[in-house]
Amino acid sequence: MERELLDIERTAIELVMNDDMSKKRQLAKKISDVATRKGIYPSSIYSLYKALGKGKFGGFTVPAINLRSMTYDLARSIFRVAKRNNSGAFVFEIARSEIGYTNQSPIEFASMVLAAALMEDYLGPVFIQGDHFQVNSAQYKENSAKEIRGLEALIEDAIDSGFYNIDIDSSTLVDISKPDLKEQQLLNYGVCARLTEFIRRIEPKGVTVSVGGEIGEIGHQNSSPEDLRAFMEGLRNTLDNGLAGVSKISVQTGTTHGGVVLPDGSIAQIDLDFNTLSKLSEIARKEYGLAGAVQHGASTLPSQAFHKFVECGTAEVHLATEFQNMIYESEHFPLDLKKSIYEWLKVNAANEAKKDETEEQFFYKTRKKALGPFKKEIMNLPQQTRDEIAGEARALRFSI
Repeated sequence: MERELLDIERTAIELVMNDDMSKKRQLAKKISDVATRKGIYPSSIYSLYKALGKGKFGGFTVPAINLRSMTYDLARSIFRVAKRNNSGAFVFEIARSEIGYTNQSPIEFASMVLAAALMEDYLGPVFIQGDHFQVNSAQYKENSAKEIRGLEALIEDAIDSGFYNIDIDSSTLVDISKPDLKEQQLLNYGVCARLTEFIRRIEPKGVTVSVGGEIGEIGHQNSSPEDLRAFMEGLRNTLDNGLAGVSKISVQTGTTHGGVVLPDGSIAQIDLDFNTLSKLSEIARKEYGLAGAVQHGASTLPSQAFHKFVECGTAEVHLATEFQNMIYESEHFPLDLKKSIYEWLKVNAANEAKKDETEEQFFYKTRKKALGPFKKEIMNLPQQTRDEIAGEARALRFSI
C-alpha cells in the first residue's frame, strides 16, 4: 500500500512537470484507474442540489474552492480537514481564465485532486467543477460562432477529464442599455441554453452534469429579483423540452474577485448585501426549484461573515484568492522565489500597472498571472517546504 501511494505521488509530480499532453493523459489514466479501484470517482452534485431545491433538507452552504497553485498539496489538506470534520459536499474548481494563466489543463487539475484523495484515503464522490466558463463579450461580438465553439471545446475537454459540474457564465452578454429586463438578459439566457443543451448531448451515460447559470457579472451592479426572473423565464422557454436545466444561479451582491486592494496591500472591507442574497436564494428555490444563489468572490471576507451564508440559504460559496494568498504569504514560501516572481511581473505584467497604484497593489493584483510560468518551480520545491505551506494554510484557514 505504501509503495502504491509513493508511486501515485511520483505520478502526480511527473504529470505536472511534463508538457506533453499525450503523456499527461497516460499519467492521468494511471491515477484515475487506481482511484476508481479504491472507490474514488468524479461525480455530479446535481442530485444534491435538486433535493435542496425541493426543500428536502438544508442548513449548509457548499464551499467551492479554486486551487491556482500547489493543487495537489492543498487538495490533500482539504481532504484531510473534510475527513476530520466529517464534511459532506465540497467542490474543487478552476475557471476558464485560471486554466490559462495557471497552465493547468482540466486533465491535470482533475488528476491532482484524485491523487490527493488517494493519498488521504478519501472514499466516495469527488466534485470537480468548471468555474466561470465565461463568454468573452468582445470576442463574441467579433465572431460569436467562434467564441461558442471555443467554449464547447473547453466544456468537452473538461467533462472528458471528470468535471461533472460546469458553471456557464454568459452574464458578460447582459445589455443593461436595453429598456426591458428580458431584452437585457436575452443573450445571457440564450447562450446559457445553447451551452446547456450541448452539455446534455455529451455528458456520460448515467450522469446529469450540474450546470450553473449567472445573472450578474461579479464586480458590477447588484442583482435583483427581476433580473433573476427574467433570466430564468427566458432560459425555461428557450431550452429544449425535457432537458434538465440549471441547478443554481450565481448573483452579484457587492463582492469583487480578489477583493479591493488598498495602497498598503491589505484588502478593504466590503458591504456585502446579505438581504439581496437571501431574497434571491429564496426565489431560486421556491419559484424555480434551484438549490439557491451562488456567492462568488468570498474568500477574502472576514471569517466572521461566513455563518451568514448559511443563514441566507446560499447554495454555494466560491473561494479562490485567499487560497492563493496562503501560498504567497506563507512564512515557508521561499523569499528568493517570490522575488523572482515579482521581478518577472514587473516586465511581463507591466501593461497592467496603473499610475495611481502602489507597488503592493500592483503585485497583489497581478501575481496570479505568474503561477503558470512558475508552476514547475513551485511544484519542484522540497517536499518539506510544500508540506509546511499546506500545513500552515490548513491550520490558519481551512476551519472557517
